[in-house]
Amino acid sequence: MTSKEFLNSLANGQSDIIKIFLSIITEIGSPYCVIGGLAVNAYVEPVVSLDIDIVITVKNVEAICRAAEKQGLKVEPFEHSMNISSPQSDLRIQVQTDPRYQGFIQRAELKDVLGYKMYVASLDDVLLGKVWAYTDQTRRRSKRQKDLADVLRIIEKYPQFKANLPPSIKEKIEKD
Repeated sequence: MTSKEFLNSLANGQSDIIKIFLSIITEIGSPYCVIGGLAVNAYVEPVVSLDIDIVITVKNVEAICRAAEKQGLKVEPFEHSMNISSPQSDLRIQVQTDPRYQGFIQRAELKDVLGYKMYVASLDDVLLGKVWAYTDQTRRRSKRQKDLADVLRIIEKYPQFKANLPPSIKEKIEKD
């Protein structure tokens, strides 16, 4: 079983929502990069998640969402994101619209992530995004704990990045 088949089997995927979404991005010609847990997986030992976080050039978000709807995908707007899903898969794509992430796109690198060739945010940017997510007090506590675990996964493999962490997070990970 390939990585791609494994991920789609976990997601009860009757269709490959990632392949569909990447085809849409390619068709529109939008620069993008993967962030969040899937991006962490590109740099350290992977863990399974049913969320795919992605940043798309702002000017292309509406066109991509319209194209996704034409492909039968459901698009739900939120304050800082557009969530895209399919009744044929448990995978959820979250298009991040927070402007802080736009700079990540130009530093992204093409990587193989669970069998898909995708542009992934640089390791510096992935860590920064996880720090932002962990320190966001509006996020659910369980999500913030996962973000902290992702920070730890990065620091364990790349200890030199510990110096980039805010003091409050350094204290937290040294305490535990």
